[in-house]
Amino acid sequence: MAHLPKALPAEQVERLLASCDRRTPAGRRDYAVLMLLARLGLRGGEVSALTLDDLDWDCGEIVVHGKGQRLARLPLPADVGAALVDYLRQDRPACSTRRVFIRIKAPRRSFVSPSTICCIVHRALKRAGLTPAFKGAHRQHLLRHSLATDLLRRGASLVEIGQLLRHSQPNTTQIYAKVDIAALRAIALPWPGVAS
Repeated sequence: MAHLPKALPAEQVERLLASCDRRTPAGRRDYAVLMLLARLGLRGGEVSALTLDDLDWDCGEIVVHGKGQRLARLPLPADVGAALVDYLRQDRPACSTRRVFIRIKAPRRSFVSPSTICCIVHRALKRAGLTPAFKGAHRQHLLRHSLATDLLRRGASLVEIGQLLRHSQPNTTQIYAKVDIAALRAIALPWPGVAS
């Protein structure tokens, strides 16, 4: 709790998403991956584990396999659904795996580990000219933190953010309270000896 969560402002998240060349198979795949991270706050492992059976098009929901074998159903926003449809219809090769995201180059198989998601985020940051302080495997959490921070600034409660991010403990979400500077100013006590 000693540090502020690192996050990108909303306009930089949009710049990151726009950096994907959606005229190419890799660009459409990476855009769909980044949309899941940026709009739903999924973890890298949750994205790489996503299967075709987890997409409930009739109900407009996505099933997320979270930490500790927990399953959660989340609404599938229209823009995320559209990104997935573009990738699935145009680029996902026919193969034996039911995983959603497949390597562009042979051998055509699912991502081996969440580190592939980290590489996708890293390349997008580089293309967008963004250099946040996040390094290594934690880059994939940058979009999760950015979503939570943006939701808080737009008036969402910590309870709502915790539900979206599927935190099992309410205190996990408390770190985001530190980024709401306006709310913190309203409850701050005056410095001793200084007239307010």
